[in-house]
Amino acid sequence: MIKANLLVVDDEPVERRTLTDILRLEGHHVAAVANGEAAVDHVRLNPVDLIILDLRMPGMSGLEVIRVLNQIDPDIEIILLTAHGSMESAIEALRSKIHDYLLKPASPAQILDSVSRGLTRRDNRLRARERQQTDISSEENAIIVLGDGTVVDFGRRLVCSGSQTVFLTPAEGRLLRIFVEDVGKVFTHRELVLLVQHYPTTQQEAPEILRPLVSRLRQKLTDIPTLMRRIVSVRGTGYVFENEQSLSA
Repeated sequence: MIKANLLVVDDEPVERRTLTDILRLEGHHVAAVANGEAAVDHVRLNPVDLIILDLRMPGMSGLEVIRVLNQIDPDIEIILLTAHGSMESAIEALRSKIHDYLLKPASPAQILDSVSRGLTRRDNRLRARERQQTDISSEENAIIVLGDGTVVDFGRRLVCSGSQTVFLTPAEGRLLRIFVEDVGKVFTHRELVLLVQHYPTTQQEAPEILRPLVSRLRQKLTDIPTLMRRIVSVRGTGYVFENEQSLSA
């Protein structure tokens, strides 16, 4: 099991102590607080990899805490632990991007298994992001020549076609690089936000974040129509960078 910084949030002293002891026996660094406000304060001041969070507490509810924590550090994995489970609360919790939803009394084996899976998921996500950023750094000086002779210089973030030269922002350059390096692949809005901006979003938020960026990129490429028209919206899904043959057909 990955050793990590964990936070237990529960207003019941016995439950809080039991969870803390179970997790410390596995070698984790564990802090414990009695309410949502204290949890938010702790996360603002200390590194936290995973939180075990009670749903119903005085003051801030578990779901309210989740919404705040997703803004502070969306990489924190969250396990919601509650004695008052319902279909509605489970659905709302999953919409809030938590890792797991467990009903009290959960066994030590269930808790440790959920913690292990949550930490593994977090580690895999962070490693993938590091590899992606390394790939971007190693390729930032790459120059790509497209089939129509258009030159894309990622180091200087510019696109040249004939007498036309277009300068891109860093985000526009990352978006165009993703497109030209994976021609024909349909990317969802969420995938593109994660790849370009490096943070996760909900299915509802992603289009609102991405559309202005795509619109600006298309506007800048207006003078290079052979490139601009290859950025195609896929209704209800995201975008695809079409190959020239598909567009000609």
